[in-house]
Amino acid sequence: MDISRQSKRARHLLVAGLAVQTGNGLRSGASARRRSGVTAIQMLTILVPVLFGFMGFAIDLGRLYMIRGELKVAANSIALAAAQQLAGSDISSEDAAAAAQLAAREAGGFSNKYDYAGRAIGEESGTLTSTVTEPTYYETVESALGAGETGGAEASGGSTSKHVKITIQAEAPLIFWSLLSLGVERKTPIIVDAVAGMSAPLCTACNIEPIAIAALDQEDTTDFGMVVGTRYTLGYVCNGNGAPVALAGTTQRLTYLMINRLNEEAELFPDELTQSYRIGGAGLPSSNLETVSCLNINAAEAIWASAAPLACTQNRVPGPIQAFTCGLATRFEAGVYSGCESVPEIESATIPLLPDTDVADVEDYLTYTGNRRRIITIPIVDSLSDPQAMTVLGFRQFLVQPLANTANIDPLDNNGRFIASYIGSSVPLKQGRFSGCTVTTGPGKVVLHK
Repeated sequence: MDISRQSKRARHLLVAGLAVQTGNGLRSGASARRRSGVTAIQMLTILVPVLFGFMGFAIDLGRLYMIRGELKVAANSIALAAAQQLAGSDISSEDAAAAAQLAAREAGGFSNKYDYAGRAIGEESGTLTSTVTEPTYYETVESALGAGETGGAEASGGSTSKHVKITIQAEAPLIFWSLLSLGVERKTPIIVDAVAGMSAPLCTACNIEPIAIAALDQEDTTDFGMVVGTRYTLGYVCNGNGAPVALAGTTQRLTYLMINRLNEEAELFPDELTQSYRIGGAGLPSSNLETVSCLNINAAEAIWASAAPLACTQNRVPGPIQAFTCGLATRFEAGVYSGCESVPEIESATIPLLPDTDVADVEDYLTYTGNRRRIITIPIVDSLSDPQAMTVLGFRQFLVQPLANTANIDPLDNNGRFIASYIGSSVPLKQGRFSGCTVTTGPGKVVLHK
């Protein structure tokens, strides 16, 4: 009996012990789960900002880089458009400001935009704004590149300006970074700038006028003996006695020859008279062949084959020269000049040749307000004594002037004479290359410096 009671008591104690252990285990498991949940919440609280930070890097940062690229492209285009107008006259900076304004809002017929091309630059869009600063002008590229946001060493504008700086500031939207303290305003500013202006002197010049004059002084590598602001008579070379005199109001007669740039493979206007007419009206036309559209410093050039000089006593010039001066007259008056009708296809060739917006006699080039149609860029050569071997020394520019008491030149002049004021190297060319020579003076073209 005693043994039986002891066994039962032992069993009761065992069951009670197991129950106590089971209860403790259950309480311990619940506590562990609670601790795990709290830890998970804490980790989530810590990781959410980190997660949004990484998403911001992946999305917001990529968007900001894209917007910066769009703004930079816009700044470049505006700076280039403005710099094209810096042509050494008093109103150059005014023309540049107008060109910048046009490029900022209507480049190519469409406004410059950013942020997936959805926001116009220079305008307010919702809560975001963007601004394009007024152009600032500089005489040297060093001063333009060294200028800070406050400007720096600015030129006075007008004729001395060769370079322009454009700054664009725009607010870019934030998505994921707006959930962080650094982006509470849901936007961030981006600032870009661009500097454009005259390049180094060109060794290859395109779209210029291929009439060559000999240097008055080869030792003078700046102006070749000519004087800025001086009026010269440019007349075609003739042989023998009886050379024509200089036109009234000019200091002397400078003879010229026409360099051969006949495009024998031209499908449009293949006749040489029509080609020389178009050259007189707008310079060398663009072509895939550099040999018919450009001229090179240090290159040996030959005369236009059918434009060999005639005897001075004949009182006439070769056909291509008269066609050239007929084209030159379109820079003052629209349409076909009376006496020039013999040029083949002249009606069609004349259509794109519009007169300059300033056709008045200009005493001082600084006061010239035109669109540069009257400005010609011509090669200066070592000598005209051998028309088959003329070496190009450089390129210089002239402003063609009307004859006294008229509104044009005389394209039927027996010596191919016209008046032109020497202006040096003030106006940027449309096309050309830098390589191939070591000149330090001459016209350049507009390029981006930054």
